[in-house]
Amino acid sequence: MTFPSTFLFGSATAAYQIEGAAREDGRGPSIWDTFSRTPGRVLNGDTGDVADDHYHRLEEDLDLIAELGLDAYRFSIAWPRIVPQGIGAVNQKGIDFYSRLVDGLLARGVQPVATLYHWDLPQPLQDAGGWLSRTTAEAFADYAAVVADALGDRVHTWTTLNEPWCSAYLGYGSGAHAPGLRGREEPLVAVHHLNLAHGLGIQAMRPLVTNAGLFSVTHNLHVFRPDGDTGDLARAKVESLANDAFLGPMLDGRYTDRLVVTTASVTDWAFVRDGDLDHIRQPLDVLGVNYYSTSRVRLWDGTGEKEAADGHQPGSGSAWPGAEDVEFLRQPGPYTEMGWNIEPAGLADLLTGLHQAYPELPLMVTENGAAFADEVVDGAVHDTDRIDYVHRHLRAVLDAIDAGVDVRGYFLWSLMDNFEWARGYSKRFGIVHVDYDTLRRTPKDSARWYSSVIRSRALPA
Repeated sequence: MTFPSTFLFGSATAAYQIEGAAREDGRGPSIWDTFSRTPGRVLNGDTGDVADDHYHRLEEDLDLIAELGLDAYRFSIAWPRIVPQGIGAVNQKGIDFYSRLVDGLLARGVQPVATLYHWDLPQPLQDAGGWLSRTTAEAFADYAAVVADALGDRVHTWTTLNEPWCSAYLGYGSGAHAPGLRGREEPLVAVHHLNLAHGLGIQAMRPLVTNAGLFSVTHNLHVFRPDGDTGDLARAKVESLANDAFLGPMLDGRYTDRLVVTTASVTDWAFVRDGDLDHIRQPLDVLGVNYYSTSRVRLWDGTGEKEAADGHQPGSGSAWPGAEDVEFLRQPGPYTEMGWNIEPAGLADLLTGLHQAYPELPLMVTENGAAFADEVVDGAVHDTDRIDYVHRHLRAVLDAIDAGVDVRGYFLWSLMDNFEWARGYSKRFGIVHVDYDTLRRTPKDSARWYSSVIRSRALPA
């Protein structure tokens, strides 16, 4: 029940979800500004214009991080705050903000873990094609170099992209996330250009990182449970789209045969140019893994209404191009407020499977957490369900470590309640409660429990 002494306990956030100050100090618009301000796109018309106002409450939040005793803090850098037009002029006030954040963490003994892209593409780049254009990948490399030049002597771990599956398939396939487009080949084009951005970004950053900073990427790799006689066929199809599409090029330098077969009716992959895969495949120091739930799949027999319980916000398009015949069945409970099933064994299975496939590559759980219906009662939030959730998933991490998997850390999602993308402020993932009227922060019982785990480096019995 004890974690290695070098194991990093942290928590995570994303810029658009917490920062606010959307029109201040030279920040340009992002696709999520545009998407959230478009009527009907986000629940209740919520936007990230203010969010948790982290931009103005930086010192307060840094003190909170220190009070909780986190070893590390994973945050994302807003591309439109650094390069407002996506390319060209650099906004020094944006650089200064993240420099203060990194320095503030280090002064409090907390390791900075920086994500370069957590979905907030500068709107001018989207206007020029977004992730459907390879020039966006090239622009990302330029942006990455700017950030590395400014912070490359102080950041512990660099993550290029967060969950490019969501950026590609929900942004350009189902339309459920910004920029809200719907297509079949388009999400696969976006997949490739996101992969290319990752590789070009690392190449641009590597000579500018002067400390012992680590290079990483974070994926929401899917765990599929096959159902019935067609379950294995269904799993192969959706695994190719969800997992192979990123791990294949990034770690093996290729798009897998089963991905090409799955998407044969959608694209011939002609947008992949000579040399692209060499650029994409860059040595990684650690692989980030985000995990929340599992999915149960089979091939749809064409009768009745097809279930689509894939755990993601639905859109009018498909997030599974070439695998539209796969049926996602509702998993047994219990469930979080997101409607996601709670299955800690899935995390252990994911970690051990990755270790078997890539035994030399260290892993880090970069997101894991749950939304529950939290309420402040007499100044406290007694979120026992979240404590149980985190306890069981940390035990799954220990099970993986005991099985020989090199897991370097765990980042609880999220530090505080925030803007939950298309669901607005309706779901609370934080271990710190945020009153969206007053912006007051109240640590929940889960925050105190997590702090005790960090202090003891062990799980209670």
